[in-house]
Amino acid sequence: MTASLFLSMAAFALAASISPGPVNIVALSAGAQYGFRPSMRHVTGATLSFTLLLLLIGLGLHELLYRWPYFTTLIQGAGVAFLLYMAYKLATDDGRLGTDQRNATGPSMVKGAVMQWLNPKAWLASLAGMGAYTADGAGSLLWQFTAIYFVICYFSLGCWAFTGTFLGRFLQDSRQMRRFNRLMAALLAASALYLLWL
Repeated sequence: MTASLFLSMAAFALAASISPGPVNIVALSAGAQYGFRPSMRHVTGATLSFTLLLLLIGLGLHELLYRWPYFTTLIQGAGVAFLLYMAYKLATDDGRLGTDQRNATGPSMVKGAVMQWLNPKAWLASLAGMGAYTADGAGSLLWQFTAIYFVICYFSLGCWAFTGTFLGRFLQDSRQMRRFNRLMAALLAASALYLLWL
């Protein structure tokens, strides 16, 4: 793989991973409320899940989407419903900041993983990336692109969680945290509704 192709793959992965989206918003909110380490469960689950999705798209899952386009509509509808549910959970969270609360109810790997599979942005990024870099069918490119994307996705989501942890230092009581969570819930709901227009 040439250096220019490597840089192009990395740039694509970074642009798609670090740009605001539902999974990033949840990572930011989790970092603010639960701290960096607990929020990394969400980051890890989301990264592993996205990498698996990307790999499966590259191995031929996209053919299923072309043959049965209603499957894409089903994924989009389920994704928007799940994101709105997550927005509701954020909006109704009590914002408690105690140590026990932070460690006991932090985000899970499973929710991060499910969120990626129901995230239309993840499907679009996977289809676009695999179409751009592995369309010639070279198996080695598929695995290289997936490996590059894994590292950059993990780093990007980790940055959102770290930023949330930094912001959490300024949210010193449950009332401030509730306001922050409601703002994140509004952004999450807006991003979910925006995905309906794509």
